[in-house]
Amino acid sequence: MSAPPITFQEFIASPAEIKDAFDFCAQMARAHYENFPVGSLLVPKEKRKHVYSIYAFARTADDFADEGYGTATTPSERLRLLEEWEFQLERCYRGIALHPIFIALAETVRELRLPIQLFRDLLSAFKQDVVQTRYADFDDVLDYCRRSANPVGRLILLLFGYRDEPLHALSDSICTALQLANFWQDVAVDLEKNRVYLPQEDLWQFEYNEDELLAREFNQRYADLLKFQVDRTWQLFAEGKPLPKLVQGRLSFELSLTWHGGTRILELIERNGYDTLSQRPKITKWDKIVLLTRTIAKR
Repeated sequence: MSAPPITFQEFIASPAEIKDAFDFCAQMARAHYENFPVGSLLVPKEKRKHVYSIYAFARTADDFADEGYGTATTPSERLRLLEEWEFQLERCYRGIALHPIFIALAETVRELRLPIQLFRDLLSAFKQDVVQTRYADFDDVLDYCRRSANPVGRLILLLFGYRDEPLHALSDSICTALQLANFWQDVAVDLEKNRVYLPQEDLWQFEYNEDELLAREFNQRYADLLKFQVDRTWQLFAEGKPLPKLVQGRLSFELSLTWHGGTRILELIERNGYDTLSQRPKITKWDKIVLLTRTIAKR
């Protein structure tokens, strides 16, 4: 059951405090290069600061969930940090902020009218990463994606002023597909963290056991298992494909490029015969040129 919504109460801060807070978030964002569209040149300059504040919030929470973060090495310590981060989020929405990330986020929330539930969902997924390493069925995996990936797409749409639920639903399909593509791409990487996102019921269905998985044993049964997951993911990408043409300007190009990037990962997995245990499919510089060409050609 979701926590009750909070009506945002304006945070009073000086222009200098707000500028310093956004600068802090920008520095953090520029220090990392990941799939989140951190300050992409496709994002208008006046909106870029809001991308930075959202990113800084999520990046910090992700670090807290990571077993390698600072001295917080036990699950209970990492959960405590995430609980404290959520407490600060709730205070931010009530007009109280001390940390620069929340000073900036308060301004972002005020300008864009962002619902707190999207941030709560992200934090619930980070907490789940601390305590859960296996998923019984595909519905469990989809529920995790709903909270770990879909809020990001919805926040981006809100950043550009798109609040229509049908558009957000299309974004959910793309974001879930992107998360799944990343899971199938990173099966071996996640094993290093003792995480398995392949549904347990599918392992059983394809008669591929976890001992084989932990030994990185690639065989036809694993290939069939991964093909099953990739085909599911293609379907979600297909469901979300109309979205780029339903929005305008730079966002349309950004979403189209994102869609082509995610489907390219699936193509690489297929080209490698579904072996993601001995080699990680990776988008190269040449792939990026191909993606850009596809995006421009299909607009």
